Amino acid sequence: MNRQAQMPFPLYEVTGAPQERGRSYGEQARQRIVRSIEHYSEQAAKLKLAPLEIDKIIHSYIPTVRKFDENYLTEMQGIADGAGVRLEDILLLNARTEIMKLAVHPDLRARLLRETNDGCTSVKVTRDATRDGELIHAQNWDWKEECAETGVVLRILREDGPDLLTFTEAGMLARSGFNAAGVSITGNNLECDRDYRQIGVPLPLIRRKALESGFVAHAMHAVYATPKTGSNNMAIAHVGGVIINFECAPDETFQLHPENGLLVHANHWLSPIALTRLKDMGIAFSPCTLYREQRVRELLAPHVGHITMDDVKQALLDDYQSPWSVCRPPRGDFGRDTRSATVATVIMRPAANYMEVANLPALDPTFTRYELPQRS
Repeated sequence: MNRQAQMPFPLYEVTGAPQERGRSYGEQARQRIVRSIEHYSEQAAKLKLAPLEIDKIIHSYIPTVRKFDENYLTEMQGIADGAGVRLEDILLLNARTEIMKLAVHPDLRARLLRETNDGCTSVKVTRDATRDGELIHAQNWDWKEECAETGVVLRILREDGPDLLTFTEAGMLARSGFNAAGVSITGNNLECDRDYRQIGVPLPLIRRKALESGFVAHAMHAVYATPKTGSNNMAIAHVGGVIINFECAPDETFQLHPENGLLVHANHWLSPIALTRLKDMGIAFSPCTLYREQRVRELLAPHVGHITMDDVKQALLDDYQSPWSVCRPPRGDFGRDTRSATVATVIMRPAANYMEVANLPALDPTFTRYELPQRS
């Protein structure tokens, strides 16, 4: 990994209608978008997936995306135009998990599920558990080492809803973030035996819909009720005090709530109800999830009532059992020829309108502050 990959993630600001802001995003992030497309195209080639086969899967998502929100297709076309790439390339980025894992054939599904190791550890701290009485929402994003070169922070100033700030991969519509209405979201990978049997709405679009919501109820509806292709854990919070984790199977959603001021999640199912209804398929490839969730909770529990941003940073930078740690340095994955890392640590204080993000924090725990300016 070169030195440039450890520089702060760039901030891009976009405004206007969907086509306009998409084009601006594509123009500003062109280099990173192209690199991201190259990366996932290379991954597909290694899996012996023909470009025509990938395009066929991509096109199968277009009606679903259009039905969910046609403006997202318009915005993605704008991104493609601005970056000088195909719409299919931008759709690939926004549905990369679904497309790369979709069960076109049973043998393909089994092979694809062995090729990725999307991790993440998230923590939500309630208002009464923090020193200043304001919610903290944070996560480590564990994914492919190369994506340290394609991460961006996107500031979207909207005329049709609340402004938003999101950390994501270049070309994607959203990942982790918060908006001017006080809604925040993070996501963690989950896997179960119901995954990749149907066409659902790609996860970045669901997260973007949540971040466009002026009310937390609308954000929760997007996460809870939208059909998905694969499982995912998404946490929705609001500065007023609401925090709920939604463990989402493609066709069913389960809830978790804070205990003693904390709600911590890694990459295994925690809902007792969920565990009676489905089979967890992810632990075998990421067994460290079992203690990552426990470590973060135990590190923060003694500070409940006066938890600070620095406390959350230190918990998410924990190197116990490194490289199989909460904060993961670049390393090989279980049974794969891939390398992953904690690509970014994202810590949000929505009430204060900012997030702090570190690039490859196991190598350099330097945080950069990104703000969402208040507009009258």
